[in-house]
Amino acid sequence: TKGVLIIGELLEGKLASITAELLGIGRKLADALGQELSAALLGSGVADAANEAVSFGADKVYVMDNPLFKDYVTDSYVGALEKLSKDIAPEILLLGQTSMGRDLGPRLSFRLGTAVTLDCIDLAIDPDTKLMQKTKPVYGGNAVAVYVSEDGRPQMATIRPKAMEPLERDTSRKGEVVSFDPALDESTIRAKVVEKVKEEVAGIKLEDADVVICGGRGMGAPEAFDQLGELARMLKGAMGATRPPCDSGWVPANIQVGLTGKLVSPTLYIGVALSGSSQHQAGMSGSKNIIAINKDPEANIFGIAHYGVVGDYKKVLPAFMGKCKELLAG
Repeated sequence: TKGVLIIGELLEGKLASITAELLGIGRKLADALGQELSAALLGSGVADAANEAVSFGADKVYVMDNPLFKDYVTDSYVGALEKLSKDIAPEILLLGQTSMGRDLGPRLSFRLGTAVTLDCIDLAIDPDTKLMQKTKPVYGGNAVAVYVSEDGRPQMATIRPKAMEPLERDTSRKGEVVSFDPALDESTIRAKVVEKVKEEVAGIKLEDADVVICGGRGMGAPEAFDQLGELARMLKGAMGATRPPCDSGWVPANIQVGLTGKLVSPTLYIGVALSGSSQHQAGMSGSKNIIAINKDPEANIFGIAHYGVVGDYKKVLPAFMGKCKELLAG
């Protein structure tokens, strides 16, 4: 086995951000092994995206361009990627911890007779054994564990979105684009996409936001979230919530952050009037800078916060927002 293979994802014919992140960490691992970095792209009309993948670090891009792959369907993607993986036999295979990667990773690893470690926040090559070390949160985000696969090949992992840095886009980078025909038997594809319903989001999507303002049960009422929404707009970010406000109907369920909600890893996360249960931390512990505002000095959130304010948010937030307005105006 040789080389690193990443399974790219496309969004409306262009590289999704997770693909650039996969290429960034893939490049680092391939360089540490002195091997080649390849990407696999499946879709319909993906030639431009293949060249873009080279710009973000791929040495070789395997393109499966077929109307069959226009939408993600488990059977077609698993079948095609099983054939590609057996054909090129990579040492390492990486996917995103996305709805596609979570579905595809375990099925593909089973077909290839190996194992996959899901939701990794760091990957590295052990200088002595040359095995990939896979770091991921465990126990609802309360601890971190490092896994290695000594036997099964390829060594597989999915990476948490925004946990890895993409490389700078370099259009002068050279790479090879290879057309690959998996010769799938269409009768083995048992499902088809009938309709797609796009979630309507005003402003920035929570998962894509660089700044997330999140409120908890301590906000006290649905009206209190208007203030958080205003702060989120001011900082060009998105508003989130813990489970209790969502369950109480104060805010829509689709902005819940946590183990049973959305995973976010923004540059700045501000948690307001939330305790920081382990279930909530599982959804936001990958944030680069965490600020907590809570009147309870014993709240769990202070255990992982980089900065904390012990006080009533009703007094803290207006002062903070006033200062933000002043700095943004300046």
